Amino acid sequence: MTEYRQRRDALIAQLPDNAAVVLPGAGLITRSRDSEFAFRQNSDFYYLTGIREPDALLVLLPGRAEGESVVFCQDRDPTMEAWTGRRLGAAGVVCEHGIDQAFENSERDELLVNLLAGRELLYLPLDNGEAVAMAEEALNDAQAGIRRGRPALKGWLDISPLIHAMRLIKSDAEVALLRHAARVSARAHRRAMQVSRPGLSEFQLQAELEHEFVWQGASGPAYSTIVGSGANACVLHYIENSAPLSDDGLVLIDAGAEFELYAGDITRTFPVAGRFSDAQRALYQIVLNAQQRAVSAIQPGATLADIHQGVVHDLTAGLIELGLLEGDLQARIDDESYRRFYLHSTSHWLGLDVHDVGIYRLDEQTPLPLAPGMVLTVEPGLYIPNDDDIPDAYQGIGIRIEDNIVVTNEGHEVLTADVPKQIAEIEALMAKK
Repeated sequence: MTEYRQRRDALIAQLPDNAAVVLPGAGLITRSRDSEFAFRQNSDFYYLTGIREPDALLVLLPGRAEGESVVFCQDRDPTMEAWTGRRLGAAGVVCEHGIDQAFENSERDELLVNLLAGRELLYLPLDNGEAVAMAEEALNDAQAGIRRGRPALKGWLDISPLIHAMRLIKSDAEVALLRHAARVSARAHRRAMQVSRPGLSEFQLQAELEHEFVWQGASGPAYSTIVGSGANACVLHYIENSAPLSDDGLVLIDAGAEFELYAGDITRTFPVAGRFSDAQRALYQIVLNAQQRAVSAIQPGATLADIHQGVVHDLTAGLIELGLLEGDLQARIDDESYRRFYLHSTSHWLGLDVHDVGIYRLDEQTPLPLAPGMVLTVEPGLYIPNDDDIPDAYQGIGIRIEDNIVVTNEGHEVLTADVPKQIAEIEALMAKK
């Protein structure tokens, strides 16, 4: 409770005295008829409250004597709770989550008007239709209140940039959760390597991964699991996972566990039968060298833009060495010929969302310097198309290697070191079926 309260206090400290924050949590989403998708709380709402129930609303009121944090929550309902489980109720929200004051949703329409009365500026997530509708209603109420001497509501601003700037720097508690999510994810990847063999299908490796996630206490995958065998690995977000494993090919797995809403995100590429061919080995080593050099460059003050350019340099040099590109190295970088084989950026933020929030540039010309507490991925790759001008041995090979890194005062910590990525280590692990 202390950490969530500190986050709310830090957010309130950035707001004008006569402002208010209106932040809805997530609701249930119908899957079909009377069944819903598994509920997952809105990340910003969870970051400030720790509450996992649907249909909740957080209101922050700087300087309010009765308490600056107010939550509206589901009504206690014995009949519904018999079907779907215990609800916190207003008393539970206050007791278990340290919120100053809480009310049930049956009281929300009436009480929210009074809570927002006299506030001159509302902060809300502008991409949330429910929040915008509340702001419009508050504006109508405020206009009526002007005649009774209340201050006018001047309008509303987006609260998301303020919350996302806070979320970019992880606390020690958040890093501990991300470290555990990474360890669970690593165990699953090791399991997939050890069960892989010709004759299995992509979905069977997916089943092994997701079994391990839940077995180790995670809620499940943090995103749609990617198991791409053979040329399927060249599709960056391939999630069909329906093909048989290519007997003599590679399989690319991009999968991570979600633990306490924090995401792991690991990619490994390995030979289905346990041994790399010469061509596979050559391409893999290029990606591995680029990935390791990029990881080693992570430290306070470095930028993701510079790290990405280092990866582009290393991958392009490797492609020229193998004959997949020709000519001068700098010329191929400048004309972006490498983009035929490397389509994406090298890193993204990681946290409550697998592609976590936070800016990457201070302005168009200035990349954001890395700072302690930032958590990111490093994931270079090469994807070789089945084109006539490509030597047969390289066609249809897709390779990506991804680790999760936290920036520290001294440099960095690799959270996902428990799963091998050296060729010899992968082949040795896969030999232990």
